[in-house]
Order: sequence, then structure tokens, then C-alpha cells
Amino acid sequence: MKIGLIGLPRSGKTTLFNLLTGARVATSRYDTGRVELNTGVARVPDARVDRLSALFKPKKTTFATFDVVDLAGIAKGERAGLDTKEFRNADALLHVVRAFADPALDAPAPRRDSEDLETELILADLEVVERRLERLDASLKKRRTDVEAREQEVLARLKTALESETPLRALTLPEDDVKAIRGFTFLSQKPILHCVNVDEKAVTEGDRVAATYGLEAIAARPHTRIGWVSAVIEMEVAELAGDEQAAFLADLGLKEPAIRRVLRDCYALLGLISFFTVGEDEVRAWSIPQQTRAQDAAGAVHSDIARGFIRAEVVGYDELVAVEGSFPDIRAKGQLRLEGKDYVVRDGEICHFRFNVGK
Repeated sequence: MKIGLIGLPRSGKTTLFNLLTGARVATSRYDTGRVELNTGVARVPDARVDRLSALFKPKKTTFATFDVVDLAGIAKGERAGLDTKEFRNADALLHVVRAFADPALDAPAPRRDSEDLETELILADLEVVERRLERLDASLKKRRTDVEAREQEVLARLKTALESETPLRALTLPEDDVKAIRGFTFLSQKPILHCVNVDEKAVTEGDRVAATYGLEAIAARPHTRIGWVSAVIEMEVAELAGDEQAAFLADLGLKEPAIRRVLRDCYALLGLISFFTVGEDEVRAWSIPQQTRAQDAAGAVHSDIARGFIRAEVVGYDELVAVEGSFPDIRAKGQLRLEGKDYVVRDGEICHFRFNVGK
């Protein structure tokens, strides 16, 4: 799964990319109008993984991850970079919104910038729809097919919505309509997190950013979240460790680095949950979409396990931790469940898959 980072120039977007992925991309590298991008992998912090690793002491501990694509700054009216295939293939968007003073720029205006960004996404999608409708019109005049006629009908309705400045994520589409446009990568249809990048003085008020900057109406939109970070402060935090980091965070009035919350917000925005596999060799978090069946979850581990799926042995995280990771105790309590292929895996469950693949 992939998050696309987007924002106006000098919003702190590439700094946030470095924080998310541990990269060291020069923040001056991406100027507006350029279409190059950078990619990385973000690790999702999870205290449950830390706890399970402490219990099982495995040779390897693996956290859940997602891919991040950092696109060049998008100024108002400049949408060339939005057609970059790697970016359009993102599953969700993270919009970095400047809320700190910059002597080279006007006063920060998070609500305006969020609205402007949304407009650019809508216009980019409208251009795609109009181009496709032109081709469909020419094709249907030559030879009418039910598939193309259906696509034309759906796109015409999307065009009306876009022209009224409605992002496609706000629409509830019937399954047949979804199938008709499945090949498109509409940007305004993707879930979006507007991450307000505040200055140091505002970090203690981060949880109130929606009210502070008049973003309540945006926060109420479908498949939209509002978050916050102070990228400059987070860079300082990242350079510290242990007690020194804890003391610095305490001085700021923070319980943890804000970037951890941003990572979790991104993970939730993608509609993902984690299940765990545990053992002496590895404790690992596996990413799956919500409402995933046990057989499909097994496929996240290996396709052969899904193909030869027999049963899933499942136990809750809290139950396993309560017995210090002892599976004999879990069995004695009758808390280790056997589930079939259609069982829906829940966030935080520990799963062991029984399978048999014939020769």
C-alpha cells in the first residue's frame, strides 16, 4: 500500500518524507513545476510488536510498513506533476499544510491551502474525465458497445460532480459504477490526510488544529482526516535517543514523537489493520485491509499458505500477553480458537495458519 505526499512548495513536505522514511533527501531538491519524485518505506510504530518481541525474544522483529512517494511541490495552477504514474498509483494522499511563519512567504493559511489543493485534485481529475469522454464519444459513433456506453454514462455523472467542485471521495457509487471506472486513478477519490505542519510554539495545541485553523468543515468530509506535526521539532527529536529524547519531549509537553501518530494516521487512512505471527525466528506485523478473510490474510504471509489453507489458529493480543506468551496456558484456558477460511481477522490478533500444499 502506498501514500502519496503532496503539498505546496516550502510546506515542509520533504522534511516530513525524511521523517517518515528515515531518508535524507535534500529539502531544496524539489522545486515547483518539476515532476521528479522520491520514494521510500515507512515503518509503523506499534507497541504491541515491541511487547511480543520482548516475550518471544525472536531472532528478527518486523514492523508493518507502507510505501511513501514524495512529489514535487504543487503550486496553484501547476498540475503537471499530478499525472506522474507513480504518484497516481498511491492508495491515499498525505497533504502537508504549512502553519508556520516563513519570511519568504505570505502568512500561513491552512484552510486556504487545503481548499486550493483539493481544487487542483478536482481539476486534474476533470481533465482526465473530459479526455476520456472525448475518446468514448468518437468510439461510440463508430461502433456502439454496452461496456463503453456504460462507462460514458458513469463518467458523465462524475464530470457533473467535479464541475460542481465535489471531490469524488465524497460520492457513494454503486458497485457497478465502481467496476466501470476501476481502471482510473482519480486523485480526488483517494482518502486524504491534511497534516498541519505547526511551529514549536503550537505543539502543545496540536490536537486542536482543526478548530484553530478553521478546518472543521474539511475534517467532516468523507474519507478525510486532519492531523498535525511540527517537522522541525521532529527532526530534533529524531536526533536524540533514550532518556535524552524523553526529557526533550517532556519539556515540549508531548508523550511521544508526533511523527509516530502521523504514521498511525496514514496506516488507518489506508484502511489497514495488523495481525501478528510470533515465534523464536520472528515476530512480525502483517498489513491487511479491514474485513480481510482468514484465507486471504494467510496469503499475505505466503501464497502457498493461502492455497493450502486448512484452519487458522487465532488468539487475541491481550489474552496472549496476559499469560506472558505461553501457548500451553492459552490452550489450557480454551482461548486458542480454530477459525475457517471465511473468518474475518481482527486488528491485533495473533494467527498461525495450518495448511497443506500437495505436490
